[in-house]
Amino acid sequence: MDTGTHHRTVGAWAMSLTAGVFTKNDYAYAEVRSRILTGELEPGSVISQARLADELGVSTTPLREAIRRLAAEGMILLEAHRDARVTTVSAHEAKHLYEVRESVDPLAARLAAERRTDEDISHMSRALDALTPLRGAATLDSLMAHREFHRSIYRASGNPILIDMLEKLWDKADRYRLIGLRTTSDSADDNARVSAEHQALLDAVKAQDADRAQQTMRDHITHSLGRRAITALEEPAVS
Repeated sequence: MDTGTHHRTVGAWAMSLTAGVFTKNDYAYAEVRSRILTGELEPGSVISQARLADELGVSTTPLREAIRRLAAEGMILLEAHRDARVTTVSAHEAKHLYEVRESVDPLAARLAAERRTDEDISHMSRALDALTPLRGAATLDSLMAHREFHRSIYRASGNPILIDMLEKLWDKADRYRLIGLRTTSDSADDNARVSAEHQALLDAVKAQDADRAQQTMRDHITHSLGRRAITALEEPAVS
């Protein structure tokens, strides 16, 4: 991604994240999360809370609340004396996230096929219609549309514990998803494959074909951005 595109993407993230936000806590949370996701707050860096609060135009109270929320999501590490540090990214964590999703996402798809309602199918169909291909300079809107489609499958599983687990995994995996995007060249064939997989997921759940839904989701995760992030973050082997 060139510098101009990167800055335009950062700006789009910030504007999208803060659109429709009504409280200072939410505003601070959205802004700090945006800066972490886009790399403006670099992995491993210490957050100067007073300076950041000043930059955002808020007091330290909503900023501290934002930091607590992001710590719960695994994006910030709270250290001794209330220091806050952006957590690092690594091939190991990317792999661990992938290993869990490789099991739980297919389970959610299987349960969705077994338990879905007509309302669930309508929600999935609307979410699928809203999807646009994810590219290296993806906006928050396109990423959120992608998440909403997967969320519609999770909800159809009817298992609140599984839904909560997958929501938290998705939050934690966001940075890795963006790393996968940034290291992947746009490809019409790849976009067509992803689109076909999403349609196949809807078709399998709609047909109540649990085996097909489970296998389709497993294949989808195998080609996911999180899987690509593992490769992107792996250090070259020492000969």
